[in-house]
Amino acid sequence: MKIVLQRVDQASVSVDSEIIGRIDQGVLVYLGITHGDGEEQMEYVISKMLNLRIFDDPETGKSLDKSVLDLELEILVVSQFTLYGRVDQGRRPAFTDAAAIDEAKQTYEKFVEKLKTACELKVETGEFQAYMKVSSVNDGPFTLVIDSLQKSE
Repeated sequence: MKIVLQRVDQASVSVDSEIIGRIDQGVLVYLGITHGDGEEQMEYVISKMLNLRIFDDPETGKSLDKSVLDLELEILVVSQFTLYGRVDQGRRPAFTDAAAIDEAKQTYEKFVEKLKTACELKVETGEFQAYMKVSSVNDGPFTLVIDSLQKSE
């Protein structure tokens, strides 16, 4: 499981010109799912994204001192299988490392459910397997990649 996490002032996702998810200050999360991703990967990624200190403390001004959870901000999750695209051969990306559609959809839905259970924050989503337009106002910009395969023991 891999996410690209962006700190944003606002973000939205639309399908067929209709906004289906929108947040104010918080994080925009692009979620990629690979073969065999399950509970362990979800728990690691969710815990990491909720608790990373990536926001300044609004009271003290201290840099990178508060998490999305600490500040009770918002989260927008968008599925993105292209995070597992490979470009090491040829000129066209290969997506064999991305989970199959049925597996990915089930894992995506479970991820969102677990995220909503893990926190009381506003969590919005895109639409799995839809062609989406994502708009965001990045704060910083500040972007991190979190990969469950790179977690330390």
